[in-house]
Amino acid sequence: MAGGGGGFLDLERHFAFYGAYHSNPVNVFIHALFVWPIFLTALLCLLCWGASSALAARLGFSLGWKVVLVAQLFCWTMQFIGHGVFEKRAPALVDNLVQALLMAPYFVLLEILHKFAAYEPYPGFHANVQKLIDAKRKEWADKKAKKMS
Repeated sequence: MAGGGGGFLDLERHFAFYGAYHSNPVNVFIHALFVWPIFLTALLCLLCWGASSALAARLGFSLGWKVVLVAQLFCWTMQFIGHGVFEKRAPALVDNLVQALLMAPYFVLLEILHKFAAYEPYPGFHANVQKLIDAKRKEWADKKAKKMS
């Protein structure tokens, strides 16, 4: 898959899409903290009936739902603050809801592995992705400049 493959399985293209929306270090940090709790609480509610039953048994149904709801609301609010205040642009979910909801946790994980362990799926991955990110951000800047003139 070196070189990125193509289409649905093109990790470089998907990671560049995500990366183009997350260039501000504060926003990247916010996402590192809050993407996984969003994913896990949603998974807990929607797919893991056993785990959600265990949570309800431990906390009580009413409190269990409140904990999950507060986690979702708080984490989503932080995501939107990260984009609005630090990136100064709409979040990726505006352009690709499925990717934002299903793939973002894996992008955050890959980003953390790269930052702290210099991991990349294959040699040259991050350099290739950075080129794609730079091209996407330039395209956005050109569109914005064209609108302004």
